[in-house]
Amino acid sequence: MLALGKRIIWLWLVSVLATQAQAAVQVQGVRMWTAPDNTRLVFDLSAPVEHNLFTLKAPDRIVIDLKNSRFPSNLPRFDFSKSIVRNIRYAQRDGNGLRFVLDLRNHVRPKSFILKPHGEYGHRLVIDLYDNNKRPVAKPRPQVPANSSRPRDIIIAIDAGHGGEDPGASGRRGTKEKDVVLAIARKLAALVRKEPGMRPVMIRKGDYYVSLRDRVKKARLQRADLFVSIHADAFKNSHAQGSSVFVLSDRGASSSEAARFLAESENNADLIGGVSLEDKDDLLKLVLVDMVKNATVEESHDVAARVLRDLRRVNTLHKKRVEQAAFRVLKAPDVPSILVETAFISNPAEERKLRSRRHQQALARAILKGIRSYFRANPPPGTLLAAAPRRHVISRGDTLSAIAVRYRVSVSALRRHNGLRSDRLKVGKVLRIPYS
Repeated sequence: MLALGKRIIWLWLVSVLATQAQAAVQVQGVRMWTAPDNTRLVFDLSAPVEHNLFTLKAPDRIVIDLKNSRFPSNLPRFDFSKSIVRNIRYAQRDGNGLRFVLDLRNHVRPKSFILKPHGEYGHRLVIDLYDNNKRPVAKPRPQVPANSSRPRDIIIAIDAGHGGEDPGASGRRGTKEKDVVLAIARKLAALVRKEPGMRPVMIRKGDYYVSLRDRVKKARLQRADLFVSIHADAFKNSHAQGSSVFVLSDRGASSSEAARFLAESENNADLIGGVSLEDKDDLLKLVLVDMVKNATVEESHDVAARVLRDLRRVNTLHKKRVEQAAFRVLKAPDVPSILVETAFISNPAEERKLRSRRHQQALARAILKGIRSYFRANPPPGTLLAAAPRRHVISRGDTLSAIAVRYRVSVSALRRHNGLRSDRLKVGKVLRIPYS
């Protein structure tokens, strides 16, 4: 009888231990990305986990304790060469928990938060480590005094969509949107850098996550004259094809079903990459509300139409007109902004093109041509392009009023600037165009 009792107790203990083991949260993987001013560590989890994070000094370390957790795998071989983290180690703790220790190069400001499942991702614990020695410093565009003889460059903010934790859309061959758009963005930046009177600013220079809010914030801190967001999205129908250019609509997407679908997909980036709720400020409120100036929207339409025209020579157009959608990344109220969907990565033929360096270069050239055309016609005051003389060679069919509309000047200003006594024009004659 005593032996039977011991056996029952033993079976009960085994059952309890087995149940506890099954209930333990499984750490299914650990990933890391390094950005210029921070390092992000992501723990993929089987369920939400209770965690505790604290720092230690001499030497600098971050300790992350996960309660009731198991890590049945091994850590991947991380590249620590450009990271604030020197090494990561872990061990089982107190029998039913995990302790991860991050050895650091110097002191950091850590933030941690849990992300709920979204799309192909399950529960995640995100650790953001901000390097105190690399605090982001705004480099605003220098103000040009009225009497200054040193005009400035036009600033083009180039935003490669997605990145890091957020891969964007994927093609059948496994092509990731974040990779191809970064390649196109780099090629566009190289072209802009060679363009007299222009300077590129890359919003994302590598494979790391940047929130939609921070993309807008970076462009505004740099006082960009134009914000260009580059994407290569997917649609439910694999036959969807062609390039599109979008501007912001404060009333939602245009009638195209693809436009509505793409806007919803792009705006999910923050759900995938995760945004800490600790530091919401007035800028986020500015981004999330519809405070877009009419003049900025008109300028966005103008540059978008020119970019779309030049993309037509490189790729099929999905729509022959500029589309509108409520993309959050376009909501800077004082910076003209466009979003270029270079192609549908879900279309096998267009996926092949997007993988081609030659096609990437052709797309970058087309985008630059549209940008160049817009700023030559509308150079911001105080810039090198505004200081350069503008000329128009009269062609058959030109009228003074049409030329005035094209360059946004008055007919009287054209007459006065060129000493014209009438509106009659001679083909081949060169008109000097004043700046409004």
